[in-house]
Amino acid sequence: MKLLFDPNQPYQLDAVRAVTDIFEGQGLCGGEFEFSLYTAGSMFSEDGFGNRISISVEQIMENVKAIQLRNNTADATEHFHGMNFSVEMETGTGKTYVYLRTIYELNKLYGFRKFVIVVPSIAIREGVLKNLQITHEHFQSLYDKTSLNFEVYDSKKVSNLRNFALSNAVQVLVLNIDSFAKDENIINKPNDKLSGKSPIEFIQAVCPIVIVDEPQNMETDIRKKAIKNLNPLCTLRYSATHTNLYNPVYSLNPVNAYDLGLVKQIEVDSVVGENAKNDAFIKLESVQHSGKNKIVAKILLDVNTQKEVKRKSVTADLKDNYDLFKLSGEREIYRDLLVDEINFQEQRISLSNGLILEAGETQGGLKDEVQKYMIRCTVEEHLKKEARYAKKGIKVLSLFFIDKVKNYRDYDDTGNIILGKFAQWFEEIYNEEIRKPIYAAIKKFDAKEVHGGYFSQDVKGKMKDTNGETLLDNDTYKLIMREKESLLDTKTPLRFIFSHSALREGWDNPNVFQICTLNETKSDLKKRQEIGRGLRLCVDSAGERIYDKDINRLTVIANECYDDFANALQKEIESDCGVVFSGRIKNKRERQKINYRKGFELDPKFLEIWDKIKYKTKYSVTYKTDELIALAGKAVEEMPKVTRPSVHSERVGVKITNEGVSGELLRANKTQLYGEDQRNTLPDVVSYIQNKTELTRRTVFDIIAQSGRIKDILVNPQLFMDCAVSAVKETLYGLMIDGIQYEKIGGKIYEMTLFDDADLEVYLDEFTHMVQNADKTIYENYIPLDSSVESRFAKDCESIENVEFYFKLPAWFKIPTPIGNYNPDWAIVFKGVRKVYFVAETKGEGELRAGEELKIKCGKAHFREFEGVIYERVSKVSDITSQ
Repeated sequence: MKLLFDPNQPYQLDAVRAVTDIFEGQGLCGGEFEFSLYTAGSMFSEDGFGNRISISVEQIMENVKAIQLRNNTADATEHFHGMNFSVEMETGTGKTYVYLRTIYELNKLYGFRKFVIVVPSIAIREGVLKNLQITHEHFQSLYDKTSLNFEVYDSKKVSNLRNFALSNAVQVLVLNIDSFAKDENIINKPNDKLSGKSPIEFIQAVCPIVIVDEPQNMETDIRKKAIKNLNPLCTLRYSATHTNLYNPVYSLNPVNAYDLGLVKQIEVDSVVGENAKNDAFIKLESVQHSGKNKIVAKILLDVNTQKEVKRKSVTADLKDNYDLFKLSGEREIYRDLLVDEINFQEQRISLSNGLILEAGETQGGLKDEVQKYMIRCTVEEHLKKEARYAKKGIKVLSLFFIDKVKNYRDYDDTGNIILGKFAQWFEEIYNEEIRKPIYAAIKKFDAKEVHGGYFSQDVKGKMKDTNGETLLDNDTYKLIMREKESLLDTKTPLRFIFSHSALREGWDNPNVFQICTLNETKSDLKKRQEIGRGLRLCVDSAGERIYDKDINRLTVIANECYDDFANALQKEIESDCGVVFSGRIKNKRERQKINYRKGFELDPKFLEIWDKIKYKTKYSVTYKTDELIALAGKAVEEMPKVTRPSVHSERVGVKITNEGVSGELLRANKTQLYGEDQRNTLPDVVSYIQNKTELTRRTVFDIIAQSGRIKDILVNPQLFMDCAVSAVKETLYGLMIDGIQYEKIGGKIYEMTLFDDADLEVYLDEFTHMVQNADKTIYENYIPLDSSVESRFAKDCESIENVEFYFKLPAWFKIPTPIGNYNPDWAIVFKGVRKVYFVAETKGEGELRAGEELKIKCGKAHFREFEGVIYERVSKVSDITSQ
């Protein structure tokens, strides 16, 4: 098949015009010149063709200002960066097509003939070459068969650069930055075949227009100097993720691209393990220096906390903190597991059980189950789309990125190929799914035919792990690009592609509908890079682009929750594109200091309140053990069902708007349960609950026995223990607070100086109350609030005439309770009433957070010890009684 191109896309034409208009006023230049090379005592001279400019820099500056005004891309610095210009285009919108068409247009309008495309990597070089090949016929028909030659620079054929300079045709030279950035590069060294001059001088002599593809990878001083050394007429920078913008003339950012339907819509299928804390989970996050002579490892473990087991990051070293049992809060599953070695150079650790973990690698926590389920989700989604789009002639492709080749293809001791675990799982799942009757029409190939791997190979033909920039990768990229069209042919069996994550830049096939990253080690793949491989709008079997939004949906199968994915994507868009999402990013300049009214501490109205409430208290509790056992046993009995460890999947559609990256649930939760825990030993359940609740061992045993839920311990020990702790604590706290008693602690008070120490700054928002009458409160300018109910309450206090004085208690005014400190909201005095009213929570019914009801009970018990103080929970001022 042959890909077809639409020459009338308005946004692409605008991007082309944004560059060509820079030279408005320039005449059609023939570009003939005498090309001279000087050596000691001699001169070599030939006639050649290069680029020349006849308009002034001032005229170009005026042109650029007009373009920026038209395209709303004015440079914030208002500084002209010389003959350097930036074009921002979101991945998948045809950036390469645009700058190749710009070459033809610049030649047509102004006669410019010599162009150099500078690329940062082998993958991008091969992509540019492929685009030059597949668009050549298209552009030849548009531009009356303009004579254009293109080639990739080859250091073994430097004499070709002579033809680049001398030819009268349009010449396009593709250069990898690493081929000319250093003095020792062949292109920069004198060559006997070129009269003793450097090959690069042929490029310099013609003043080429230099096009930099992905310039964010070429912002070092060395690389910028190398580009300048090409002696460009001008430099055009094209990217979706510019680090620096130089005279920006066009911008198509991600928000614009999504709004205009120029790329696929995105769905995230998040797959995560749940309730899987019965085995020793270990993840090496990073290895780093701590000080001059110390190396530490950041490790993620399931750690004992006061309430439950939580996944937390801990710091290990080889001096004092090498015992994972201690670092985990003495969880039995980590006993005798020690960190034996921390290797900074190789970013890995060795453990006493022989396990070696590299940065980002995980042990335990349903890793295999999660990855297998990710493959299942990918196959299911693929087959649904393939069955749906088959009649439309649209080939569906799925792309798996992996970081270890052996997981897909391995070799036995004799060198024979064997399937890795990913390939085995894939064939098992595919055979299971394709047998379903609904897929009968698309069941044309065996499982082994529909999947294949693209990996670099050694001299013996064995696939191996690489970093994406080796000589071995060169051939792999060529293979990926060479087979781009054949992959789109529905008659080609290959549909599921496994590729090394290091080779990600080469994959830009328009019919990639699913992307699944199965990395075992730390991935530096940014979200925009990940989704970028499948953002292009798909094509049908005739090569025609499809613009239907219902068809163009990319599903990313991710081993993380949607919120984490969306937050990471939004931060990258903000960082890469300078997009500010309204309402999501706060302006530091909007942060205001909260001032107390000068002299409020001497105001009699304030002192009348303060002198009644300033005393600190302590509490004591009483409860009956038999009653606790009965009630807690009942609470454990009524706990939710204890489920086995599972993998949870959730499909969310991604929306990118001016408000930010948000989501819409597209599919109800789907959970795949795995077999019962087969552990030979069980944790000490009684001791665990005893440590969390501080009850006696006998009491805990009686509670569990009375609950009738002992069998649930075998289903999921850790989940049972955490749920039981929660149920017992809730019951225990309820009994304690029912019998709580407060008493003042001698003469201990909340010191007035705490008001002076509080230096509070807040971001102003719709809830912040702006003080109009400072005489009625302690604040001078603003009262920071958290909800519309609180904001309405403050306004009413200020406007209602019989409210004499009010203020929101500062955060340091805390009442101790068995479940943590409690901070009441308001203190109010009404005219003619010599009582202080405390408002516990200015929220409506059903809006209290967990535990707040119990804290309110404690607040009532606390203020019973204060004469002339009434404590109530209300949602508005008119609810306060006894006025």
